[in-house]
Formats: sequence, structure tokens, C-alpha cells
Amino acid sequence: MKALVYDGVEQLGFRDVPDPVPADGEHLVKIQAVGICGSDMHAYLGHDARRPAPLILGHEAAGTIVGGPKDGTRVTVNPLVACQTCPACKAGRENLCPNRQIISMPPREGAFAQYISMPLSNLVTVPDDVPLAKAALAEPLAVSWHAARLVLEALHPSMDKTALVIGGGAIGLAAALALQAMGVTDVTIAEPNDARRAFLINTCGQSTVAQAHGQWAFVIDAVGYAATRAAASAAAQPGGVIAHIGLGQDTGGLDVRRMTLHEITFIGTYTYTAQEFRDTAQAIFDGRLGPLDWTEIRALGDGHAAFEDLHAGTVASPKIILDPWA
Repeated sequence: MKALVYDGVEQLGFRDVPDPVPADGEHLVKIQAVGICGSDMHAYLGHDARRPAPLILGHEAAGTIVGGPKDGTRVTVNPLVACQTCPACKAGRENLCPNRQIISMPPREGAFAQYISMPLSNLVTVPDDVPLAKAALAEPLAVSWHAARLVLEALHPSMDKTALVIGGGAIGLAAALALQAMGVTDVTIAEPNDARRAFLINTCGQSTVAQAHGQWAFVIDAVGYAATRAAASAAAQPGGVIAHIGLGQDTGGLDVRRMTLHEITFIGTYTYTAQEFRDTAQAIFDGRLGPLDWTEIRALGDGHAAFEDLHAGTVASPKIILDPWA
């Protein structure tokens, strides 16, 4: 099969690799849409030790089951494979499983390829009227769905539900959409890129600013750099909540003194539970997250150029979807 392989810092090769061989209980999935995530970009830039070269990246995928009794079933892929036996899994908190695996990290290759192998429990059936490129958004949307649920649960009921989302990429936009689907009407996205900010306004109907001024009941940092953590620390109201999704930079930025004196809650949030992935997929199918028409589709063979464009900041749309068969 063809795959886009991470070969080293800022090096991606499109070439033939061996087809995956499904393990017991797993199914071969023909990938027909796979998104580029910020974590893929971190790996591409050599900033993620969890993803050593050579490795097939990509974990935001949808496709069709090949072979077996489920042959031809259209599915979206939950890339997080949990053990199902530990206390976290038994409590329905699979994202905290100490033995979790995720495609695009060893030992599991990713979905920038024509085929992957996945357990049936990680596959959610996609209705025939839902495009697979839209179904592939279930993964990033689920990340933000999980974060939105956490901040809403943590916010004191006396506070007005006003939200600032830092970063207008797919995770930031998804966080805004998730909050809105959960009843939050006052949501602002801070995005410094002029082209992307215009896209968020004109195509996605979002309220945006280039730089945040003021304070909000909760703040979602969908970037994760020291500068955005500093901005989140300043933007949270006393008694407010910060949810930190981004993994751009390991340390720095948090104003711990202000957070302590003003009882600001900080929540680190990673991926989602299996139920949240299913809930998010259903929200997509039901249209509760909007038209989701903010993606750009390119061929997997043009993946390296897509990464270069994303790194250069010349992509207006929040998400590039790659097609392995184009």
C-alpha cells in the first residue's frame, strides 16, 4: 500500500510499505479520509519524542471495512485503543488507561496510509448520507467535546457562561462548536492569523478577535504554548476555569500566583472516553455541530506540501483532510 512516512525532522516520504495484517479481533479498514492534526505537526517538527521516525503518522480517520462479515461498512475510527480491564477502563475513562495505545505512536502505525487495522470496538458506523471526510472529524471534535464537558462541570453555577477559546485551528473551532452545542452562546475565538480569522468569521460564523482583551468564565487553550498559557491565565475570571488541550510546548506561561489568589481551576485534558467519541460522532450525524464545511481536501501524495503550508501559516481552513486514493 501507499503511505506517507515521517522519516525525520521536516521529512515525509510517500512510498510503498507493507499492508497491515489484522490481529485477532481486528478489522482491515480502507482509509478514505484522514486529517492532519497539530500533534502530527509537532512530530514533523521533531517536537514529540513519543513519535520517533520512521513512523506513519495520522489518527483522524474514516474509511470502509474490508473483508469479513462487516465488509463494506463505512466507519469512523476511534484511534485510542485501551486495555478494557484496568480500573480506568472499567470506570469508562479509557483516555486514562495506563496501557492505552493510539495509532500514529509505536507500536501502532498511523492512518496516513491506504489501510490500517483496528479492533471492532474502535469503529463507529457512519450513515450512508454522511461523507467520510466529515466523519473523519469525529476525532478532533471528540477531543474538544471532552474539554467542553469538563469545563462546564467545573464552573460554579453562579457564574455566567462566557468562553474564550485560544487558537482557531480545528481543535479550537471544535471547542467553540462543542460549547455552542452544549448551550453556551457567548463564545469568542482568539486567532492572530488574519486569513484564518476571516475564514472563521465568514465560513464558520464565529466571533473572533486577534488578541484577547478582557476576562471570561472559562478559557480553553487549544494551542499549548507558554504565551497562550500566559494569555489564558490573564483571561480567566476569578473563580473561572482554564482547560488546557494544546501540546505545543511543555513548560512555562501559567500565572500560578494569580490562579491561586483568584481560585482559578486548571484542567489538563487529553483525548476523550469511548462514549464521548460515540456521542461526538452522533452529534456530527445529527448535524448538531453545524455543516462542518471548513475543511480542505488534498491527496495523500501531496501530504508533505500540506505540512509545509501549515507550518508556513498559509492555510486558512482549520483542517486539511488527506485522501489516500486521490
